[in-house]
Parts: sequence; C-alpha cells; structure tokens
Amino acid sequence: MKVVIAIDSLKGSLTSVEAGMAAREGILRARPSAQAEVRPLADGGEGTVEALVYGMRGRTRQITVTGPLGEPVECRYGIIDETHTAVMEMAQAAGITLIPREKRNPMFTTTFGVGEMIRDAVSCGCRRFLMGIGGSATNDGGIGMLSALGYEFWDQEGHAVPYGAKGLEKLWSVSGEHVIPELAECEFRIACDVINPLCGENGCSAVYGPQKGASEEMIGKMDRWMERYAHLAKQTYPNADPDYPGAGAAGGMGFAFLTFANAVLESGIQIVLEETNLEQYVKEADYVVTGEGQLDGQTAMGKAPVGVARLAKKYGKKVIAFAGSVTADAKDCNREEIDAYFPILRRVCTLEEAMDKENAFANLADTAEQVFRLLPDC
Repeated sequence: MKVVIAIDSLKGSLTSVEAGMAAREGILRARPSAQAEVRPLADGGEGTVEALVYGMRGRTRQITVTGPLGEPVECRYGIIDETHTAVMEMAQAAGITLIPREKRNPMFTTTFGVGEMIRDAVSCGCRRFLMGIGGSATNDGGIGMLSALGYEFWDQEGHAVPYGAKGLEKLWSVSGEHVIPELAECEFRIACDVINPLCGENGCSAVYGPQKGASEEMIGKMDRWMERYAHLAKQTYPNADPDYPGAGAAGGMGFAFLTFANAVLESGIQIVLEETNLEQYVKEADYVVTGEGQLDGQTAMGKAPVGVARLAKKYGKKVIAFAGSVTADAKDCNREEIDAYFPILRRVCTLEEAMDKENAFANLADTAEQVFRLLPDC
C-alpha cells in the first residue's frame, strides 16, 4: 500500500508537516508494511514558507526589516539554493498580526519591509520569488516595497512621500531611475486567491480597509488616491492595469507587482502543488490523505485540500481527509473530489485542549489508524 499525505496546517496547533507525520504514524500502526510519504501543503498564506522549504529542500534565513509601523521586526523567509529561489510571506514584514488592534491604521502602515526582504534575497543570489501576499496590514499600493527596491515616489515639492496610504495622498510623480539593477533579472510568482481590482466598490480600500482599521472617511480618500496612483503609474508603465483581477490584493500589492516587477498572480495552492512536485508522488499512490484545521463550505471553494483532491482524481486515486472540526456544509467537499472526511476529536473537550499540540497529534494519529484498518491492502 502506497499513501501520499498532504495536509494543510491545523492553524494554532500542528504545522503541515507535523500533521502529516501524525497521520503517517496512525497509518503505519494499521498497515506496518505501507509506504507513507509526507508532503507539505499550504495555500500561499501562513505556513507557506515552512511548507515550501521542507518540500523543496531549502533553508530559512532570519533578518531584521522595517515593520508595518516603521519599527524593526524579525522576519523569516526561505531560500532554495539549487534554483536560486526565495520563498516569502508578505505578512512576515507587513502582517496585520504584527500590530495591536488599537494601533491599526492603513494611513500609516507600510510595506517597506517586504522590499527589504526581497533586496536581501537578491543579495543572496535569488532571482526567482514565490510570494504569499495574504494577511497584510497595509493599503499603500505597494509603494513602500517599491521604495526599498529603488523606485522613487515624490510629492509636488520633490520630496519623498511618507509611509502608508498618506504617501499616496501626496504622490505627484514616480521614477524608476535608481531601481536596483538585479530586479530586471527577477521573476515573481505571487500567490493571490482574490480577484479584487485596485479601486472602486470592490477595490482594496473598500473591501479590506475596514479590517485594517480604516474609517468610512478614510476609505473614500484612499480609493481616490489609489486611482490617481494608477493613473500616474500608467504614464510611465503602460502595462499598469488597476482593473486586473487581483490588482487590489493586499492593499494594492497585486498592482505593484504586476506593474513594476516581472510578476504573475496565481492560485496559492497551485503554486505549492507545482513547486513541491506533488503530482509525481500522487501518480504512484494508492490513497491520498489531505485535510486542514476545519473542513467547511469554504474548503470546497478551492482551498488546499480540494486542490490536492482534484489533482488526485486526475489519476483516479481515493482521497481521504482529516480535520480538527467539520461543519454541516463540509458535505460540499464530497462533490469536490474528497471521497470521505473524518473529524479527529475523540472526546468532548475544550477548544484549548483540542488545539494542544500533543493532543492534536495523538487524535489525528488515532483517527488515521482506525480509518486505515478498514481499507484493503493494495
């Protein structure tokens, strides 16, 4: 029996690899002769760096960069030396979890640290970038990141604009004269699973501004500033398209990458599946095991476990999913190629007890064992 295990992290409890190891332990208890291969899984959000570094045999690097409030923060990213690839999560340098709720204000939060991460990776020889842009605290159109890479954003008096959306308010001209030359050699695969344009009622300011601390008054202003920013950018960079699906991702980072860097926006799960070469493992498997912290209706709309299931069905493989909890609308997952799913809780307990790492590992291993006792040898 050959089993491939690719489980997304159980957030706050087990990483993707830890969850995979737990399932593997249970499977081997039931079928000691089975070949059970653990592969990392992520969807471009939290846990993507760890998953890709593990799956691509890379290493992690820790540096200090400018945080979203302009203060130093420690961040980690991955380097795959063999392919000169850097694996990054924008949230490491500009994430909303880095800011206490009472201090969240997109007028002042910056993406400058993201550019510093990229610049550091370039100095380490990286020319390919896999970047997750979820969980941002910013709405600066990416000008902070671009400034760190050498782009210049001036106000009407010829001074550099300030951090945050406030910088867009004062923006008068854009220059790429002093961009680091290595940027022209770089390519970016951006994990982006939203289709919001840069501006308007479905744009980044209106849709995501409130969760970043923006008031109704701020939203209207930021949207107008974003529109002018896009107009200024288009004067020098004709490919600038504020209406492109995903341009509004992460407070306009999608637009910044598309306009000023050699970037493509792609499904996060698709990037991970391709870069970790999961398809080659699935081809040879008898069963594919996947899962995440909670299986629900959103899972069925294309989250990581469904991405794995669709790939498995390309080769006619049976797909089993495990989850910390399961909601009533998780039944939609059966229509999206997951053959059967199982919650791993073994007894009534508190949420804190369920998410305890040791308990979650044991629960997942025990559940996997019982399921695989039912399955025939292949």
